[in-house]
Amino acid sequence: MSDRFVTLLRHGEVAGGPRFRGPGDDPLTTRGRAQLDDFFARFGGWDRLIASPSRRCREPASALAAQMGIGLTIDPDLAERGFGEWNGRAAAEIPAPDLARFYRDPSAFTPAGAEPLDVFARRVRRSWSARVAAESRNALLLTHGGVIRLIIAEVLHLPMASLGLIEVPYACATRIRVPAAPGRPSLICHGSLD
Repeated sequence: MSDRFVTLLRHGEVAGGPRFRGPGDDPLTTRGRAQLDDFFARFGGWDRLIASPSRRCREPASALAAQMGIGLTIDPDLAERGFGEWNGRAAAEIPAPDLARFYRDPSAFTPAGAEPLDVFARRVRRSWSARVAAESRNALLLTHGGVIRLIIAEVLHLPMASLGLIEVPYACATRIRVPAAPGRPSLICHGSLD
């Protein structure tokens, strides 16, 4: 079997500005839709589309699937981490010491009511394992920054404390090669069109 590829794509800019959205279902801005439209116009050839159930991922993936005439799988394991009391809040609204602890080591500090990082990581890894085992040659996953950070960390064997060091701006694409066994997935590229 020849190499297969998975592209991880973060959703575009979201209404309400940067914040800990978690399971929030805010829509994309006009700019956010344009960011994804630009990506879809420049890249393609996917034989499988998988998206987070969040509106900011599900809606553009559904439109792309219809345009390409291929199926769309909505995967709840690709949903963003729930941030508990921080859901919907901007970083400036979080007490600075708590925010500093969270950024320093997200596995050592869980906001009140948030999904623990190890639980979040297990569900993302479950989804990633399914993608690695799938037969598609060129899959696109439309998801969230936290999910993409975890998958990159999984591929590169990075510690959880380093998650905050991986920048994932809006409409950032990450391409991963999945070779035949015994090969291991590898990071091809990671970056934004902006």
